[in-house]
Amino acid sequence: MQPIHHIFSQLATVRKVVITTHQKPDPDAMGSSLALYHFLKQFGHEVTVISPTNWAAFLDWMPGSDKVLNFEITREKSEAIIMAADWIFCLDFNMLARTKSLAPIIEKATATKILIDHHQQPAIESFHFGASDTSKSSTCEMVFDFIVESGHPERINLEIAECLYAGLIGDTGSFRFPAATANVHRMVAELKETGLQHTKVHENIYDNFMENRLRFIGHVLTNRMEISYEYNTALIYVPKSDLLRYDIRTGDTEGLVNYPLSIQGIRMAAIVIDRDEERKWSFRSKGNVDVNTFARRFFEGGGHFNAAGGRSSAPLDETVRTFKKVLKENASEFQLT
Repeated sequence: MQPIHHIFSQLATVRKVVITTHQKPDPDAMGSSLALYHFLKQFGHEVTVISPTNWAAFLDWMPGSDKVLNFEITREKSEAIIMAADWIFCLDFNMLARTKSLAPIIEKATATKILIDHHQQPAIESFHFGASDTSKSSTCEMVFDFIVESGHPERINLEIAECLYAGLIGDTGSFRFPAATANVHRMVAELKETGLQHTKVHENIYDNFMENRLRFIGHVLTNRMEISYEYNTALIYVPKSDLLRYDIRTGDTEGLVNYPLSIQGIRMAAIVIDRDEERKWSFRSKGNVDVNTFARRFFEGGGHFNAAGGRSSAPLDETVRTFKKVLKENASEFQLT
């Protein structure tokens, strides 16, 4: 994988461009994709954003979201666009498997594949050019850097600023995580210069749910959360019946894993949700608790040092037992005792 700056001189040559991201895109994934979309459109490129799956309704306010294709319901059209593309930008993931059913199509495509991502252990052999930097707060920060370093900071308009700010607050926990560096705050200052109304963006992401979600959270925290003070760990498990009872949709469980970290002494929080095809894990931690390694070793996942995801094909009760077993056997290694 060659450094991404090698393509800067080619930005002015009009191309067919596809931008894609991981399944069930979050604010950083959607924000970075749409920000890059608005940037590249200014050069006259024919740009299409394709999501591997649907996304949370609280992202629909983003400028350009109505143009995003959901691969699961536009398979034939999306595949034709991918196969005809000159460039494919891969944002907020670093292994093609994270794009679910899109993976074999992207792999087969003859387009130049360009990575922009901040997760650990990238599969660099899958990309021709790229930027992979785990020190960055978000892919949105990296797209901002891409625009500035390409020599076109003046092209950051209000639409781009809103998309970038959304991903920034999503992945920094509204600037409370260690990744919110001085550079991040300088970036926000520059985004504000475009006329960005940061309160509006924050409300669109965090104050944009239905009543059922709040009642669901209350139920889960009361009935589905277990605290293990011995290992300074909290576990939340959500059966499919709870999702059906409260009519939980994509995005409604976003951020739920962070709640237990507010408990004194808790250094790792984990949530597992019983989805149709698999059990989805999310892990969050404080300090030197490495949930990226934990997720990779035991739950086919990975991500960041303090935030990672995973999966399990085992039934819910079985994967919960596995979690408790590996926690007990490896607590000292992951500095949970």
